Amino acid sequence: MAQPGENFSSFKIWMLAIRPKTLPAAMGPVVVGTALALGDGVFNFGPAVAALAAALLLQIGSNLANDVFDFIKGTDTKERTGPMRVTQAGLLTPLQVMAGMWVVFALAFLIGTYLIWAGGWPILVIGILSIVAAIAYTGGPFPLGYHGFGEILVFIFFGPVAVCGTYYVQALELSTVVCWASLPMGFLISALLVVNNFRDLETDKTAGKRTVAVRLGPFGAQMEYYLLLIASMAVPLVMYLYGQTSAWILVSWLSLPLVPPLVRDIRTKRGVPLNATLAGTARLGLVFSILFSIGYLMEKLFFLN
Repeated sequence: MAQPGENFSSFKIWMLAIRPKTLPAAMGPVVVGTALALGDGVFNFGPAVAALAAALLLQIGSNLANDVFDFIKGTDTKERTGPMRVTQAGLLTPLQVMAGMWVVFALAFLIGTYLIWAGGWPILVIGILSIVAAIAYTGGPFPLGYHGFGEILVFIFFGPVAVCGTYYVQALELSTVVCWASLPMGFLISALLVVNNFRDLETDKTAGKRTVAVRLGPFGAQMEYYLLLIASMAVPLVMYLYGQTSAWILVSWLSLPLVPPLVRDIRTKRGVPLNATLAGTARLGLVFSILFSIGYLMEKLFFLN
């Protein structure tokens, strides 16, 4: 519950519910997809902006869904180590948060109608699946996040779906390079979820939430995090070695200095201090996406193929 004496304005309460610090996770894949479109000469401003807006709204809707459904299922308790959840804290009722969730998803769908016009009916399928996945992560009779499917879900929708979808609504086609470029974003956002689940491992275990971290245990979760970071950094090298791009794509490796502190945190920290690691992993994902994009655009600028 909120602490006695704490005053929260309506705006601040909804900001707590929306969780703005998680939004870079939604931005990174759209940045990459748009940069690829720009480099390939197929950039389209309207669909690019709409794809970004839809991605942000889907992330916000997912945050609201997690807030209310985790409370309803009894997962959020006073022992929670993550950022404050407004439903659990009593700042908003479950009905209010659920209403907010549906408003946000409705706005995302509204923007999606423009993307359907720009990219065709495949975008309708992607949009519906994205909303269903956001709800099914913690809601419904078989919440996927509670049964160890979180990383798979996040990888698919923040990697291939987000990057390829952003490119497709502008180019109306895909390429091998675009598919390759979607992989590191999926890996990095999945690593973000690993930190979240590693932080909550004990409380999730008590609540019967069978995340991958709970199934693998602390050491296994740490190994999963390391492997996801390694895989994300390996993809640009593989793209270069197999002739998909030039060496400019390795500009993305300038994000490597951000990695050692995160690895040290996962190895040494537990509970609340990992909130900073969560933010750091989100920052890594956004910085990597920007540098990856710069590398691809530099390649196109200097015709170094």
